[in-house]
Amino acid sequence: MGPLPRVLTIAGSDSGGGAGIQADLKTFTVLGTYGMSVITAVTAQNTLGVQGVHVLPVDMVVMQIESVLSDLGTDAAKTGMLATAEVVTAVAETLSRYRVERLVVDPVMRSKSGHALLDDEAHRAVVEKLLPLATVVAPNAHEAAALSGIDLLAVAAHAERRDEAIRGAASEAVREAAQEVARRIHAMGPRYVVIKGGHLPGRADDLVYDGRRFWTLEAERIATRHTHGTGCTFSAAVAAYLARGLEVEAALRAGKEFITRAIAAAYPLGHGIGPVHHLAGPPSGPGL
Repeated sequence: MGPLPRVLTIAGSDSGGGAGIQADLKTFTVLGTYGMSVITAVTAQNTLGVQGVHVLPVDMVVMQIESVLSDLGTDAAKTGMLATAEVVTAVAETLSRYRVERLVVDPVMRSKSGHALLDDEAHRAVVEKLLPLATVVAPNAHEAAALSGIDLLAVAAHAERRDEAIRGAASEAVREAAQEVARRIHAMGPRYVVIKGGHLPGRADDLVYDGRRFWTLEAERIATRHTHGTGCTFSAAVAAYLARGLEVEAALRAGKEFITRAIAAAYPLGHGIGPVHHLAGPPSGPGL
């Protein structure tokens, strides 16, 4: 057996195990890759919410990245919670210095409820320092609004009120708005933009834009509230598939298949929003 493809996650620790570093490492392992980690913050967290956050010193974050990349190297990387402008800038500069070429950015800027997780200075650092390095950036509806200035949830709500008698009018309005969101974010530097549809009405389809064309990652909506860790798991799966040598479009489709399977098998662990099931069935995506 030859060496496993290497994948690095740079993110926060979730003590409940459903998201963050823990979700990433589970995903990397299930998809047959060697996972490595750089912890940016430690959270006290469970299915009910986040009870506390401790951000690590910037020099410790950089030291972790340098330790991994100077010795082990990596075939792909992903970022999650980066917490502060100083951490964002240091991570971007270090990844650039080590010439990490396959980078998936999960722009952890807003919570599922829309609560801001980054201040204005950190937001600017993500746009100016990190997104230009990204192979893929995959914002949810709240993060897409923060990046582009267009609130897709508000667009959907307005369209439904205005055209409630016209079937599909809201979906068309959201699709057109999502395309403009993708154009604006693509102009910030990433090669591929994925506007995730999990928080939007209708099917759980994601819109993808590569600067030339739009296409869709299709999925039926699964009736469950247990979706903790979806963004982390999707971006980790895409990074793992890129590390395995898949082209970006194939990696995105395989990552969508993986997260859809994980959501379908999610279970009510804890007393709140349970985690997706990272071990749900054998992986069946291309390249495995």
